[in-house]
Amino acid sequence: MTKLPFGLDINNLICDLRILSWEVADILIYYSNLIRNPEEKANIIQNKISEDPVTLADLKVNEVIINRIKKNYKNIGWDILSEENAKDESNYFEAKSDWCWVLDPLDGTKDFIQGTGNYAMHLALNYKKKPLIGVVLIPEKNQLWISNGRKSWCESRDGTYLKTNLSQNKRRIHEMTIITSKNHRNQTLKNVIEKLNFKDQIVMGSIGCKIASILRGESHIYICLSLPGKSSPKDWDFAAPEAILNTAGGSMTNLNNDQLSYGGSNFEQGGIIVATSDKFSHKSICTEIMQIIRKFDLYAFD
Repeated sequence: MTKLPFGLDINNLICDLRILSWEVADILIYYSNLIRNPEEKANIIQNKISEDPVTLADLKVNEVIINRIKKNYKNIGWDILSEENAKDESNYFEAKSDWCWVLDPLDGTKDFIQGTGNYAMHLALNYKKKPLIGVVLIPEKNQLWISNGRKSWCESRDGTYLKTNLSQNKRRIHEMTIITSKNHRNQTLKNVIEKLNFKDQIVMGSIGCKIASILRGESHIYICLSLPGKSSPKDWDFAAPEAILNTAGGSMTNLNNDQLSYGGSNFEQGGIIVATSDKFSHKSICTEIMQIIRKFDLYAFD
């Protein structure tokens, strides 16, 4: 395993992340309960842009996590990339270190506002533009998913462990259940899913929640398809979920089976990204999807 900077101990770091995550859970649940009150809702939603809303919960969690990392590890020269800070031009981000925290304080903000419970906090530690450590907190399910770079697991607030249950015997697409987005869908992806003829389909918000569904064995595959010229998911959407899925035995790549690369232009993760429950059959599944897309001319590849 890659050595942490300045001789940091992985067990101590994971312990710190665990404590921090459950503090974040309290913040998110507090605002989640508050936002159900119509009189409070307008005050909590800070940015009412329908495609990219921001709430007080996003901002508070962002502040707490960044301040805690800076306080506890003030002598370590790693970078911190956050969705909320990246939106602010006054917080222009330029990586100066091989080590970079990648934070989404509230993945699934629309679901958070809608009260579905399908929202999460993502925090990853990337090394040389690849996720090494990952944390996905799902407060409403009392689940904290963690990858320490070697293995992945899930624990509840009381320390009870939930084993991953990756379904690794579904080698053919027609046997698989796909999990798709609730609030970020397009007709092209709908057409692709229809032609692939999956056994079943689950609709859910938050990429972190979707990957957790794969980890729990409820679904087998997630496909993210971004249209050229349209908005795409960002680094903070995928870094932590990828770290956890990969060390659990699944895989997340682009459709060409290339690993995702982070820190690119505008932090975008465009094109077609596929996450599956089985790293051994992942490549063949990507190939099958590619063949169907080309056969029916469903997507304009560069």
